[in-house]
Amino acid sequence: MKYLSLFMALTISAGLPAQTDLLTPEKLWQFGRVSLDDVSPDGKTALYGVTFYNMAANKGNRDLYIAPVAGGTAKKITAFDGGEGNGQYSPDGNRIGFLRGDQLWEMNPDGSDQRRVSEESMNGFLYAPDGKHLLFIRDVKMDQTVQDRYPDLPKANGRIIDNLMYRHWDSWHDFAYSQIFVVDYENGQIKSAPVNIVNQPYDAPLQPFGGMEQIAWSPDSRYIAYTCKKLSGKDFALSTNSDIYLYDRQTGATTNLSEGLNGYDMEPAFSPDGRYLAWNSMPTPGFESDRTHIYVYDFQTKKKEDLTANLDQEANHPQWSPDGKTLYFISGVRATYQLFALDVATKKTRAITQGRHDFNAFKVAGPATLVGQRVSMSTPAELFAVDIKSGAMTAITTTNQAMLNSLKMGKIEERQVKTTDGKNMLVWMVYPPNFDPTKKYPTLLYCQGGPQSAVSQFFSYRWNLQLMAAKGYIVVAPNRRGLPSFGEEWNNQISTDWGGQAMKDLLSAIDDAKREPYVDSERLGAVGASFGGYAVFWMAGNHQKRFKAFIAHDGMFNMESWYGTTEEMFFANHDLGGPYWAERVPESYTKHSPHLYVKNWDTPILIIHGERDYRVPVTEGMQAFQAAQLRGIPSQFLVLPDENHWVLTPQTSLLWQRVFFEWLEKYL
Repeated sequence: MKYLSLFMALTISAGLPAQTDLLTPEKLWQFGRVSLDDVSPDGKTALYGVTFYNMAANKGNRDLYIAPVAGGTAKKITAFDGGEGNGQYSPDGNRIGFLRGDQLWEMNPDGSDQRRVSEESMNGFLYAPDGKHLLFIRDVKMDQTVQDRYPDLPKANGRIIDNLMYRHWDSWHDFAYSQIFVVDYENGQIKSAPVNIVNQPYDAPLQPFGGMEQIAWSPDSRYIAYTCKKLSGKDFALSTNSDIYLYDRQTGATTNLSEGLNGYDMEPAFSPDGRYLAWNSMPTPGFESDRTHIYVYDFQTKKKEDLTANLDQEANHPQWSPDGKTLYFISGVRATYQLFALDVATKKTRAITQGRHDFNAFKVAGPATLVGQRVSMSTPAELFAVDIKSGAMTAITTTNQAMLNSLKMGKIEERQVKTTDGKNMLVWMVYPPNFDPTKKYPTLLYCQGGPQSAVSQFFSYRWNLQLMAAKGYIVVAPNRRGLPSFGEEWNNQISTDWGGQAMKDLLSAIDDAKREPYVDSERLGAVGASFGGYAVFWMAGNHQKRFKAFIAHDGMFNMESWYGTTEEMFFANHDLGGPYWAERVPESYTKHSPHLYVKNWDTPILIIHGERDYRVPVTEGMQAFQAAQLRGIPSQFLVLPDENHWVLTPQTSLLWQRVFFEWLEKYL
């Protein structure tokens, strides 16, 4: 909070009135990034973290805070260097556990009496409900390195690879696997040696994005449910078949509860009485962006049931009500993400919240309240108390309010645009602050990635639409074909048709916008990352003189070379329709690959790529840049050696923003 106080003091001393300042990349990185950790057992206090970034040091620091759910003053309760995470109340509410670095610490709920509990290395932990046990995860080396095979070559530098998944997202396989350990615990002390309940060369939780939400204790502390994909090598690369496993702490036996479900199964959650286990499930094997269903396993009948089979929308992150009669979840609705309630007996759902915002995390805070983490295109994440019955939302945190009070954001408008096949498409229009409809503005078509990822009310620290608007651009952000929150048919239509209707939808959005007198049709640009980068590459050869500038980040350029260098083959097989050597070669390679249309390139293009991006390897950007240079197209290549599919470090992020806007300034 001291950073915000300093900011406000400087603002006042400069004599600036409220909401006259414009958002800049530097200001974007001054926001405190709020994230929900836990709610106290009595439901009265929210435990959360706030990360502030130090640009000079090129790193961030996360501290833990508490705030009354009913409203009141927030209190900072940790202040170590290096950051604290995984904050969690003990079952009796008398202590808060957290990770400092990779070690478990505890403190009183007010932040006093901070003590290290264990020197064990941990990546995450969960208290057992009985307060007598805890589990934690850490990486365990299980595969041989070159030095293990040839100990007389200690300085040899090489990898011997004989199977797939030798690298994933942004790292090469490190010969280790995330494993789950259980220990006895009492009054802040670990009382036994750790027991590995997985003890196989498989990751639990799933890597690289899975966390403690993929593991759950039963209410009686006897059982542990966890998510694991017990496949390796080529089988792992070709399949999404993770399962929910149940470990019996008394007998040591493990049971697969989701046997027969061959897509992703994740995020187990026990009912308060222990009779049921709910989890998220995707029914389609190999489809990583399938609609999420909620399955429930009944331990009495030994049967599982899909409670959302007839619900044509996602059902994410299930959590139980205290009485076990309701499951709460997050679901996308027309490019927003809302909180929902599912009656377990009747299978009926109802929306708890509505409005122009996204909820991206929540916790149950008693029978009447949820605590949710809410964002919008104009506001970074803050915590809100949500009345389950009425949907009324009350702010718990106001971490960034002082800074927001000084910033003028652009107006956001929702439009309905007719597509070439007669459908209605939701398009967000974001206007510059102080917008004047009598003037003409350069305009950007924002191309979303995914390819199945809604253009919702997200607040990005890189692709921030309000930041683009603050630079004087109108932003056109369409929810083209393939984006969730509009039903399964709309979401699924993009698969095997990347260069088809989705591209027509993008062009329909910009064609609709440029009819407006305030849109300068001679100054149009298209920008995007990942699939959005693919879309930019594709449009560069098919835009028919619409655009004057392109920016593509981490985009697929040549679908054959991308298929041969990416890692999760289930994604490539599902969305492209199979390999390029298939007997009947999919149109993904023969018709939709952007490299086929380089002969038509005629527009300046900026290409950005992270060298540690193994989902879309840097060679895709290299090929596109080389093609542009050889064709004589004005082009620039921003290579980021330490970044992956995103840009995560502060100074490199500012470099990204400066190069991005300099390119647009030059050509628009």
